[in-house]
Amino acid sequence: MRTTVDIPADLLGDAMRLARAKTKTMTIILGLQELISRHKLEQLRALRGRIKLTTDVRMARKRSS
Repeated sequence: MRTTVDIPADLLGDAMRLARAKTKTMTIILGLQELISRHKLEQLRALRGRIKLTTDVRMARKRSS
């Protein structure tokens, strides 16, 4: 999908350098992927202590063999 955006050159340049991306498009894709990953991780962290897991380690190990 083509979209036109106005991004400050210094900001995009810094992002390209830090991401070691060769293109502006790849820099933006990597940035969006990182934003999504961080958001999903925060959602998982919010669940900490709210879900009770009952796992039988011995049984789980037997299943993987």
